[in-house]
Amino acid sequence: MSDGSREERARAIMVRTQLEARGVRDPRVLEAFGRVPRHLFVPEALRDAAYEDHPVAIGHGQTISQPYIVALMTELAGPREGERALDVGTGSGYQAAILAELCDTVVAIEVLPALAALAARRLEALRYDNVTVRVGDAWVGAPEHAPYDVIIAAAAPAEVPPALLEQLAVGGRLVIPLGVAAQELVLFSRERGSRLRRETITGVRFVPMVGGRPRG
Repeated sequence: MSDGSREERARAIMVRTQLEARGVRDPRVLEAFGRVPRHLFVPEALRDAAYEDHPVAIGHGQTISQPYIVALMTELAGPREGERALDVGTGSGYQAAILAELCDTVVAIEVLPALAALAARRLEALRYDNVTVRVGDAWVGAPEHAPYDVIIAAAAPAEVPPALLEQLAVGGRLVIPLGVAAQELVLFSRERGSRLRRETITGVRFVPMVGGRPRG
């Protein structure tokens, strides 16, 4: 997916200095980040900042996360060929595009209709035909396409939405930031039956998750 030498050089530098230098090792993940044109997922006025080492505002109080954090979450989730992924809070659509490079199918949900529509247009223009974008709430997930081998959430609730755990396949991986004032990136892995393994990875800072609230 060639989009000009300047952007290609910027992506190569991003992969080398921000991802590899910080320990991202999965070659498929690194290759995906080298292919996806991140600058097309940010507002045109901010495209010069697309490959810099920080989040970028995308409107409606939301951001596209810094490249390293997206790469870390992707590597933790371990998407593989033939798998189905759920991108929660797709925002710009960038994480969905990365997952589309690595998985068989991707369902992307976004609670803000304007962002969902924009993400869908971007992904369609880039010919990511294996991505379905819909307006959806993290507290509901997307049960009509479940179960998912990979779930990645790009906004932080105080606690994990039960629906996301319910929709995680056996052997599946959920990566999500949790917390309000202090946030931690957490990896959930579903083992046999209803058994879940939880691993805290690192401190992070994400926008709060908006939408519904826990049931009950």
